[in-house]
Amino acid sequence: MLLAHLILRFLFIALCSAGPAALMSAVPVFAEDAPEPSAASAAEQASDPAAANAEEMNPSITLKGSVWRTKPGIVFLKTPVGLLTLSSKSTLKDLRGSQEVSFWVHGASMAVDVRKRTDGSLVHRYLSGPLMKGEENQLPRWTPEGEQSFPYGIHEARFAALHQGDPVTVEVDDSGAILGLHDLQFDLQVGQIPARGAQTHVLLSGTVSKLKSNFIFFRTPVGVINVNAKIGIKNAKVGQTMTLHVHQHHVVADLAASKSATSAHRFVTGPLEFATEDRTSVKLWTPEGEQTFSAEQGKSALAGTKDGAPITVELDAQGAVVGFHRFN
Repeated sequence: MLLAHLILRFLFIALCSAGPAALMSAVPVFAEDAPEPSAASAAEQASDPAAANAEEMNPSITLKGSVWRTKPGIVFLKTPVGLLTLSSKSTLKDLRGSQEVSFWVHGASMAVDVRKRTDGSLVHRYLSGPLMKGEENQLPRWTPEGEQSFPYGIHEARFAALHQGDPVTVEVDDSGAILGLHDLQFDLQVGQIPARGAQTHVLLSGTVSKLKSNFIFFRTPVGVINVNAKIGIKNAKVGQTMTLHVHQHHVVADLAASKSATSAHRFVTGPLEFATEDRTSVKLWTPEGEQTFSAEQGKSALAGTKDGAPITVELDAQGAVVGFHRFN
């Protein structure tokens, strides 16, 4: 067990250093005796961050997007957190505004579903990760429903030409047949707080590599993510480590010095909700659960702010409230 863990960790680090498009698949345990979900229940679980990420993987992303613009091999999608761009030299040529795209990152595996809005039927499913040769002529892949294996079928010669660990994207159909091998890359901009009701999940850790205007260039194991500081992140500096956690309509960012194991500052952003009738404290979601914060340091920022309006609480390394920040 330990050996398998060390091998996967080594491959993960090696491919991450190869660039943003180098994605590896995680290998979660999938109980053989567990009942297989129906297509409807699988879609519900895949759209629910809590179900899709029962044991939170870092990095992990769960988003749904609508087609905004397309060019040959490039699709621009509007998501609850901002713009998601998918690009490929060999596919993505027929996406339409009548289709909805679901996007997942799990560890270093990636999955993309394209479905018709009218009836939810599958148009395309892409699964990305390294070539992990398992059973003979079978490709192991993480999917939103769990770990699965797909027979090479007529593509055996193409798989034989690849090396263990080579990144590859496969398109599969509803029956589990591999339809083709492709390249697939993504670019994500986290530029806004999701609206209420958004089934959204983002968990990324990395390093601040560049600052430009209000934008933080955030280097993570799955590439450089462009983050708008206006979502509630203050005074980020190049070289700091950052963990960004988006859960539904909440955002939490932890910033620390590059060599520090503890958070220097935490920024907790969400809709304003007072915890008590006397309005002396507010409650917000955090990765550790819902927490209550004293409003004493935020009287000026909270004055006149309507219930439900986005607000950021800044905390120091000890978890004490430094202040509140109101959105302009």
